[in-house]
Amino acid sequence: MHRLRIVAFVALIAVFYSQEPVPAAQAVGEAVRIKTDVTGQSGPIVVNGPVHRDEQIRTSKSGLGQFVFRDGTKLAVGWGSSVVIDKFVYDDSNQLKQLTVKAAKGTFRWVSGNSKSSAYKILTPAGTIGVRGTAFDFYVGANGTTAVVLLNGQAQFCGPGGCRQLTRRCDCVVATPGGAMTDAKRVNRGVLRTLGEPRALPFLSGSQPLSLGMGVVGGGGCGLDTAFQDRQDNNGDPTEQPQRAAPQRSDPAPSAPAPREAPSVPDRPSPPNPPDDPDPPSEPEKPHKPHKPGKDWGGWHGHHHKGDRDRDRNRDGWSGRDRHRDGGWDRTRD
Repeated sequence: MHRLRIVAFVALIAVFYSQEPVPAAQAVGEAVRIKTDVTGQSGPIVVNGPVHRDEQIRTSKSGLGQFVFRDGTKLAVGWGSSVVIDKFVYDDSNQLKQLTVKAAKGTFRWVSGNSKSSAYKILTPAGTIGVRGTAFDFYVGANGTTAVVLLNGQAQFCGPGGCRQLTRRCDCVVATPGGAMTDAKRVNRGVLRTLGEPRALPFLSGSQPLSLGMGVVGGGGCGLDTAFQDRQDNNGDPTEQPQRAAPQRSDPAPSAPAPREAPSVPDRPSPPNPPDDPDPPSEPEKPHKPHKPGKDWGGWHGHHHKGDRDRDRNRDGWSGRDRHRDGGWDRTRD
């Protein structure tokens, strides 16, 4: 009888404690932007609604959630994602001692807050991302393949295949759960083909724009921001087609050569001017009439001797015979 009383008493105590409310999970941050469907443990997450430690956050195929934690750390969760806020621990001085996030699948952007870099740890199926005052994007595929793209600061990715250091903006590492891992090199569109998902890095490609200080850190999308376009099919879900590049203008066909101009007809030469009429020949001057000798030429008066007169006649080239033959003086010819 006494034993039965003891059993009953213990049962009453158990019922009493079982009816006490379960302490609420610790709120570690809040949502600052929600697009379409984003859910937590207790249902849809709304803007300014809290997120809690150990809470699993899921997004739809077009969902987007942006969250800020108590130390200022920012986390963007893109389409088709699943992540758990695994640990959020403060030390005695009220400083964040550890913040661990488990990313099962999806697309993410991380921007570190005010805590020490050693406090942050991100777990993926392919390895662990160590944070060094950093901003970066990372993607986890359905098969666990993980890609990390550095945007600011430094980061380290360690998996079964070793560790890789990301030190320059746009450095990228791709790793698989089996241990395969690429060297750190600049991200390009070939990384998206390797991942088998054109929309693997939507915050860099611009298919899911961010806000509230979570845009691309340092400017630019590492060459992916013009590669793809966010589209939706008839059901409202985004397709997974790469953005078609704008058609390039082909060089215009060379224009046909201009027809040669026909040579101009030469001007007709002007008719030559008619020659001036020749001046009429001048009339020859009429010879002066010879001086008529005196009537008594034969009886020349003077003091000349008769012989002198004969000499004069001969000097002038005429004689009595010639005068009578020609009938007088010879005419002068021009």
